[in-house]
Amino acid sequence: MILLSVALSLVASCGLRPKTVEAPATEAEQVEAATADADLAPDFELPDLQGNPLKLSSLRGKYVILDFWGSWCIWCIRGIPAMKEVYAKYKDKMEILGIDCRDTETKWKAAVEEHQLPWLHVRCADEQLPDLGAKYNIEGFPTKVVVDPEGKLVKVVVGEDPAFYTFLDELFAQK
Repeated sequence: MILLSVALSLVASCGLRPKTVEAPATEAEQVEAATADADLAPDFELPDLQGNPLKLSSLRGKYVILDFWGSWCIWCIRGIPAMKEVYAKYKDKMEILGIDCRDTETKWKAAVEEHQLPWLHVRCADEQLPDLGAKYNIEGFPTKVVVDPEGKLVKVVVGEDPAFYTFLDELFAQK
């Protein structure tokens, strides 16, 4: 019963929700807007470990890996060694932004310290998760999103999958 309740909670808070956007006036503007924005990562601003606002768009110029995770998520925790390895290998070419979900501020900060996570971190408060989850179609944790230096979505991986790290090796071998 508890597992069912947790699963329903996950689906309810991270389900797909329609976005409302003001439509451009002409057909040409509609095509241009759809082409320009279709693959851009939705911008957001969340508090970092010191409580300062950090905006995704402020990280443009490098690849950014958005890592939606939580200290309660066993697969998120199991993936930390691989994330540390990829960060050490490619930190000159990319940044990781850990986005903590469904933790209290205290548990989040304790997990970052306990696991000695060297990359950037922000916390998505419970009341913000439905909106951010819908923007990124979060269906489970961890979810990793690769954003290119121009802010465009490159890849989304749900779960802890070795293919994600192979993808990064291939991506950065070209750069």
